[in-house]
Amino acid sequence: MSKSPSRRTTSKTPALPADVIAAVRAAAGKKAEQLTVLDLRRAAGFTDFFVIATGANARQIRAIAEAVEDALAKLKAKPSHTEGYTRTEWILLDYFDFVVHVFSAESRAFYGLERLWGSATAIDLTSILEPVASARRA
Repeated sequence: MSKSPSRRTTSKTPALPADVIAAVRAAAGKKAEQLTVLDLRRAAGFTDFFVIATGANARQIRAIAEAVEDALAKLKAKPSHTEGYTRTEWILLDYFDFVVHVFSAESRAFYGLERLWGSATAIDLTSILEPVASARRA
């Protein structure tokens, strides 16, 4: 039985790969909302992490996805698969070890990945996002 999102386990000391951290920071740099990382290592066999973000409109959704791709290209990482750029309701970037999902608010609520993967551990992103927040204040 899967846990509901409100009862989800949260890890306060993330042991995330550098490319997942770069993806999170790139999305935050484009003001992505509701940034979440789910640790799927115990829940799924096809990937280790989901990075989930929400954009306010099609332009921001595309900007978030492009910023993630650009940041990871600097780390020599290219997605093995992308989809959703044409409709920009849900852009998926598959980096094999992790998958980035950039949603519109409506699509995120409809597909409910956090609910679907209720047994996954949500990672506390506070320490990862603090440098991005500090840069905005400066």
